[in-house]
Amino acid sequence: MQSLLTQSQQTLSHLLQTHSLSADLQNSPQIPPLVKAIAMSDFVAKQLAKQPDLLQQWLEKTPSIVDCDHYLARLQAVLAAVESEEELQRALRQFRHREMAILSFLQSNDLATPQQIFERLSDLAESVILSARDWLYQRLCGEYGTPVNAQGEPQPLLILGMGKLGGRELNFSSDIDLIFTYADVGETVGARKPIENSKFFTRLGQRLIRALDEITVDGFVYRTDMRLRPFGDSGALVLSFDAMEAYYQEQGRDWERYAMIKAKILGEDPQNPHHKYLRSLLRPFIYRRYLDFSAIQSLREMKQKISREVLRRGLTDNIKLGAGGIREIEFIVQTFQLMRGGRDNILQQRSLLMVLPQLASLNLLSETQVEQLRAAYLFLRHTENVLQAIDDQQTQTLPSHETDRLRLATANHCNSWQAFLVELAEHQAKVRAVFNELIGDDAKESETPESPQLAMWRDVLNYQITPEELAVCLQNYPVQAGDEAAIFTLFSNTFQEWLKRPIGVRGREVLRKLLPQIADQVFRQSNYLLLLPRVLNIVDKITTRTTYLELLLEKEQILPQLLNLCGKSMMIAEQIARHPMLLDELMTSRVCEVVPLDQYPNVLQEYLMRIPEDDEEALIDGLRQFKQSQMLHIAAADILDVLPVMKVSDHLTYLAEAIIGAVVNLAWKQVVARFGQPEHLTDGKPDFVVIGYGKLGGIELGYNSDLDLVFLHNAPEQSETVGGKKSISSHQFYLKLAQKINGIFNLNTSAGVLYDVDMRLRPSGEAGLLVSTFNAYEQYQQNEAWTWESQALVRARAVYGSPELREKFEKIRRDTLEMPRTSGQLAEEICKMREKMYVHLSQHNPEQFHLKTDQGGITDIEFMAQFLVLNHANAYPQMAIWSDNVRIFDSAMACGVLPVVEGEALKNAYITLRNQIHHLNLLNQEPIVSASEFVAERQIVQKLWRQWFANTGKTLINK
Repeated sequence: MQSLLTQSQQTLSHLLQTHSLSADLQNSPQIPPLVKAIAMSDFVAKQLAKQPDLLQQWLEKTPSIVDCDHYLARLQAVLAAVESEEELQRALRQFRHREMAILSFLQSNDLATPQQIFERLSDLAESVILSARDWLYQRLCGEYGTPVNAQGEPQPLLILGMGKLGGRELNFSSDIDLIFTYADVGETVGARKPIENSKFFTRLGQRLIRALDEITVDGFVYRTDMRLRPFGDSGALVLSFDAMEAYYQEQGRDWERYAMIKAKILGEDPQNPHHKYLRSLLRPFIYRRYLDFSAIQSLREMKQKISREVLRRGLTDNIKLGAGGIREIEFIVQTFQLMRGGRDNILQQRSLLMVLPQLASLNLLSETQVEQLRAAYLFLRHTENVLQAIDDQQTQTLPSHETDRLRLATANHCNSWQAFLVELAEHQAKVRAVFNELIGDDAKESETPESPQLAMWRDVLNYQITPEELAVCLQNYPVQAGDEAAIFTLFSNTFQEWLKRPIGVRGREVLRKLLPQIADQVFRQSNYLLLLPRVLNIVDKITTRTTYLELLLEKEQILPQLLNLCGKSMMIAEQIARHPMLLDELMTSRVCEVVPLDQYPNVLQEYLMRIPEDDEEALIDGLRQFKQSQMLHIAAADILDVLPVMKVSDHLTYLAEAIIGAVVNLAWKQVVARFGQPEHLTDGKPDFVVIGYGKLGGIELGYNSDLDLVFLHNAPEQSETVGGKKSISSHQFYLKLAQKINGIFNLNTSAGVLYDVDMRLRPSGEAGLLVSTFNAYEQYQQNEAWTWESQALVRARAVYGSPELREKFEKIRRDTLEMPRTSGQLAEEICKMREKMYVHLSQHNPEQFHLKTDQGGITDIEFMAQFLVLNHANAYPQMAIWSDNVRIFDSAMACGVLPVVEGEALKNAYITLRNQIHHLNLLNQEPIVSASEFVAERQIVQKLWRQWFANTGKTLINK
C-alpha cells in the first residue's frame, strides 16, 4: 500500500502545482486523507483535475457525511440558471461527478458506513432524475402545452425507480432501472396545437433519458435501462395508470413481481393522490393476500438462469452473481417478501437491510442466519462499491490487476489479497448455506434419481387414466382386491372435472409432479379408501391456486402431516379444503404444539399487529385466520393424544375468550370514532362486560360450539358520549357497541364466520334489550328469572371486562345462586324442563344413543350439576363458585352433599361422553353412537337421576 500512497502523493503534488494552490494549502492537515482518496480511486483524481475548486475545498475542510444532504434543493438551485438542454446536460454531469467524488472520499477514508454510502448514492440519483424531469417538464409545457385530464387537472410524469435505486442501495456505477407512468389520458392545453398526453409524456421520457444517458464531453450521468416496463423494449415508453393496471392484472409475470418489490415512486409523497393510487394499484400484484409459495420455484428458476449465464459468459470471481454472492442474499430476502408479504405487512419494505431483521422476528430465519447475511451483504456491497469507485466502471468481478487488488484488500482492512479472499470465502459459504436451505441446491436435486414407483405414477396419473394402468401401479401397494374400481372412479371423475378448470400451464405441471407423491404416500396407508377422497378434495379446492399446489410440492414435510391428520379427522380435512392457508401451519413439526393457555391474548395481539389498524376487513379476516390456525393446532394435539379432552376444551375456551376481547376492542374503537365515549369514563377503558354462558361459561367449548353471550354495562342513567361526530346517550352507545360486536362475529368473509353467537340467554330473551345495565340484570335475575334461567346462570362467567366489573358480575351470580329454594319445587321444575327438552330434541331411536340429548347423556349430567348448585348453594356458598361441571361435582363432594363414589362416577361418565363427542366432531359426525355403547355410564346417570328426583312424579328416565 505504501507504494500506492507514494504514487498518490505525487499525483496530488502535481494537481496542486497545476492549479497554482498556495504553499500553505500544500501543508494542510487534510493532505493524508486526500492522498488516501486518490490512492483508492482514479475517478477521484480525474475529478480533482477537472474541478480545482473541489480540491481547494477539501484542502480547507475534510468532507463529512453531512455534506451529502439536500441534493435536490442544491441541484434545483443550480438548474434555476440553466436555459438550454445542452446546459442542463453539463450541469447534471458536473453535479453528479462532484458528489460522487465526495462519496468516494468518505468511503476511502472510512468516514461513512457502507449503508450510508449506497443510501446517499441512491438519494443523489433520485435528486438528479427528479430535477431533470421537472426542468424538462416545464420546457415541454412551453412547447406543447400542459397535459391535463378530462377534469382539466394537470398531469405529472411519475417515475418508478426499480432495483437498487428503489431500495436505496445504489452502487457507484449502477445502471438505473426506470418505469414511466402518468395518471389519466387527455391532451395538452395552453399551446397552439394540443397533443395527446401519451405523446407528451413519451417525448418527455425520451428527452429525460437523453439528458441522463447520452455521453458528452462531460461523460454521462446514469446509464438508463427501461426494459423493466410492461412489454419491455417492445412496449410503450410511458403508460397510463389504467394501462399499467390492465397489464399487471392480466400479463404480469413472476420476475416482474420480484422486480416490483423494490419499486419506489421517486419523490414519493404519502399525501399525493397520484402516488397513493399508484401504490394501491401495484400492491396486489406484488403481494398476495395468501401465503405465496410459488415464489420459491420462480426464484429458483431465475437463479438457475443466472447460473447458466455465469457459466456461459465465464463470469468467474463475480461477487454479485456467483455462489454466495449479493444476488443470492437478495433472493433469500425477496423469497420471504413474495411468499409472506401479503400477510406480514412488515415485510413490504424496499430496503434489504430493513427487511432482514424482520425475518428473525417472524421466526423465518434464525438470529444467527440474519446476522450472517447482514454481515456478508455489507462486506460484499462495500467491496462492490470500492471496485466500481476505482474508475466509475460497472463491474462486480474481482480484479486481476495488483493495484486494484491492493485497493480492495485495504478497503476491507485485510493485510493481503489472500487474507481478503479468505474473508470473502467465509461470507460466501454462509450465504450459500442459507440459500441452499431455503431455495435448494439445484445441483444436488438434479442428481437425485426419481423412484420407479413415482415415475410409474407420473405416467399413469393423467387425464386419460385407464383401469389397467392403475391396477399395475396398485400391485406395489397393500391394496385390497376389489378396491381398484372405486379408486379408478375417484381418480377418473376428479381428472374429468379438472379438465374444465383454468388451471394454467404452471399449475398443471405442479400437479403432474405432486399427484404421484400423493398416490405413493396414500396407498401405503391402510385407510387409503378413507384418505384418498379427503386429500383429493383438498387438492381439488386449490387447483387454480398454484401457489398452494407448489407449497405441497416444495415442502416435503407437509404432505405426511396432512395425510396423518386427514386420516384421523374429517373435520380437519374439510377445514383445510375450505381454508388452504392452514397448510402453512403444517410446514413445521410443531403442528401439535398449542399456545400456553394464558398466552392466547398476547399471541393474537402479535398476530394482528401485522395488519393495518384502519383496515377493518383485514382485521376481521385476521381474527378468523387466527382462530382457524389455532383450532388446527388444538385438533392435531387432540387426535395425536397430546391433549386430554379437558385440556382440549380449555384451549378452545381460552382461544374464544382472546378473540372476544379482540372483537370488543375493535368494535369499541369504531363506535368511539363515530360517537365519542361515554362521559362517565375517566380512563378510556370500556365500562363493559361480556358474560359467557353454556359451554363457554363452563370452560367446555367443543370444536363446533357457538357462543352464548350476554352484554352488561355500568353507565349512569343520564350519561352521554363526548368527543365524537355525534353525541348520543351512553345507553345508546352500548347498544350500538353490542350491535357492532354481533356484526363482527356474524360477518361472513372469505375466511368464514368467526363464531355463531346466541344472545337468547339475555334477560327477557329475544324480547329483551341487547345489552343491560348491571342493576337491571341483577333485578331480573333475583326477581323475575325462571328456574331454567337460574340453571343457565350456574354455567355463566365473565369472559371480558375489567377485574372490578368481573367481580361485580360474580357477586350478582353468587347472590342469585345462593338464594333459598324449596328442594321439591326446584326438582320438579328441573324435571319439567328436562322432559320438555327430551320430547322436542331427542330422536327416540332405541338402536342409537345420542350422547347429548338421550337419557343418561350429557344433558342429564349438566342438569344434575345445576340442581346441586341451586339446591345447596344457600347452605354451602362454595357450591356457587365454579361454572364447570367437573369442579361443581368436586365442590359437592367437598361439601358432603354428594357421596364421593357417586361424584367420581358422574365425573367419569361426563368426561368419557365428552371425549367421544370431541372425536366425533373431528370426524364431522353427529354425537350419536350405537345403543350398545357406554352402557355403564348411562346406567349410573339414570340410577342417580331416579334417586334424586324420585318424588317429583316425573318418569323421564324410565321411559
